[in-house]
Amino acid sequence: MNEILKEVLDGIEINKDLSEGPFLIDGCNTLPKLFSKRCSELGEKVAHREKHLGIWKSFSWIDYYENVRLIALGLYSLGLRRGNTVSIISEGRKEWIYTDLATQCMGAICSGVYTTDSAQQLLFQLSNSESSFLFLDTDEQLDKFLSVYSEVQNIKKVIVFDRKNLANFYHDKVIFLDELYDIGKAYLVSSKDLFENEIQKSKADDVAIMVYTSGTTGEPKGAMITQENLLYAGSAQKHLIRFFPSDELFCFLPLCHIYERTTSGLNPIVNKTTVNFAENIETIFENLQEVSPMYFAGVPRIYEKIYSNFNLALSEATNFSQWAYFFALKVAEKKVQFQLENRSVPVMTNFIYSIFDYFVFKNLRRMIGFDRVTKAVTGAAPISPELLEWYLAIGVPIVEGYGMTETTALMTVNTPNDNHVGTVGKLYPGCQVRIAEDGEIQFTSASVFKGYYNNKDLTSQAFTNDGWFKTGDQGVMDGKYLKITGRLKDIIITAGGKNISPAEIENSLKFSKYISDAIVVGDLKKYLTALILIDQENVEKYAQENKIHYSDFNSLCNAQEIKKLIDNEVQKVNDKVARVEQIKKYRLIDVLLTAEDDEMTATMKIKRGVLEKNYKTMIDSMYN
Repeated sequence: MNEILKEVLDGIEINKDLSEGPFLIDGCNTLPKLFSKRCSELGEKVAHREKHLGIWKSFSWIDYYENVRLIALGLYSLGLRRGNTVSIISEGRKEWIYTDLATQCMGAICSGVYTTDSAQQLLFQLSNSESSFLFLDTDEQLDKFLSVYSEVQNIKKVIVFDRKNLANFYHDKVIFLDELYDIGKAYLVSSKDLFENEIQKSKADDVAIMVYTSGTTGEPKGAMITQENLLYAGSAQKHLIRFFPSDELFCFLPLCHIYERTTSGLNPIVNKTTVNFAENIETIFENLQEVSPMYFAGVPRIYEKIYSNFNLALSEATNFSQWAYFFALKVAEKKVQFQLENRSVPVMTNFIYSIFDYFVFKNLRRMIGFDRVTKAVTGAAPISPELLEWYLAIGVPIVEGYGMTETTALMTVNTPNDNHVGTVGKLYPGCQVRIAEDGEIQFTSASVFKGYYNNKDLTSQAFTNDGWFKTGDQGVMDGKYLKITGRLKDIIITAGGKNISPAEIENSLKFSKYISDAIVVGDLKKYLTALILIDQENVEKYAQENKIHYSDFNSLCNAQEIKKLIDNEVQKVNDKVARVEQIKKYRLIDVLLTAEDDEMTATMKIKRGVLEKNYKTMIDSMYN
């Protein structure tokens, strides 16, 4: 094996050459070892914060270590052994991360379950992963487990984080987190070195975590991510995106999703950063304003919602404020175009922009919680280039990246200083990509997963004969930059034989402040149609301003004036695309869809196949 060449980036020593392992961060080859090192060196510094009774409370790296150690020893005392699986079904909170690290430190595998999953979906994942322990946060999640309890085979104990609404509850399989801490404390008295000894046993090829795919293409599959995958991902990221110990992060996406897992679980340990946990999904935007993080990793739906909320607030502003904003935006858009085209921004444009940035955009960024952001990333789904350009115009340095569960959320990324909007950026060091004859993006690097748990057939189908991972996405290389053109399975072939990727059309529709989501259909049909979900708040505001009568969401969608409004938005998109790509007819889905519905994933991505099946009659009506 070649001698490892090291370099120091922002005070952290990592591999200089990432084409081969072992991958070391500050001399550690596994996350548990790095975690132990960080807790020892950072001590009383703040590791994370949570809000309790309206007050943000800080927890140090010492707190982090002690809580992880007690959970780990408690689980060991109850029978956890290396190679076992521990599942968690909980909203994001510090105990989620504690349990994740405790499991890894003992050589076991941590697997997350979406809180929106049904009892049957929970049963499937517990059975498929052969979980030995289950952690959960609320009485609602406990009810799910109890409803399938008789069908669960391997669970030794269920540990509940919170006693709320469960003060007098008892079940022989269930204990509470404070009880597990007591078990851990008792075991620590007689086995002071066990925890650190288990950490030192960790190896690069150990399976660290299991991440279940969201199920947009069928039954969820448990992707096995190794310690090497995690350490490579942490090393590679530092080569393109700079982080500092002073950086504040914001955790709000499900931690069982690989994107948030690497953001709020891996990143702070690698980069010594601080995580702030959102209270719940209803308080995300309020918490974001309070925290004002330096780094924000979101999915397109969140960025779309922030943009929608701003437009709603703008509609209620004074005429002068609206005029100032739109005038400032024109100047900002002009500046952004110069920058994206790698042209020098004229001195006068820069000067006028700086004035508007101080008097207009600075306040706007503060209003949406982005006044301290130095790096914002969007991923996990396609996003509209127009939306990215709007954020850049108001001074938010947002970039788009690309990764999948099976690649440890890491493949390509743009950077603030090298941002090619419309692409997903260039490859991380040590990564390789190729485009197959059918346009599929195929990928190889040390971030590629070990395989699907207990499923050799699906694992073999995920790779080419020569070992490259098959992403299922279509794309092209634009110089050094990768451009995604669509999903292979989503490509529409019209009756006339024209191949159309619906993603770009859908993103253009979603840029409208009146449209929340859309799917374009038309496979083997003479023309394209769409199912559209309206943006409830902005459309309701429009209805109120124009005295349009409605009683509920259904009647709002069916109001003729609203259909005319959406007609206009669809026509704007049609004016920008070729005739064969134009939407000839559309229908509004007149019910609100949430992550609890079959049609959406927990990260608010539409399950195209499910939606097309559930609304087949509506789709057929557009072709009759």
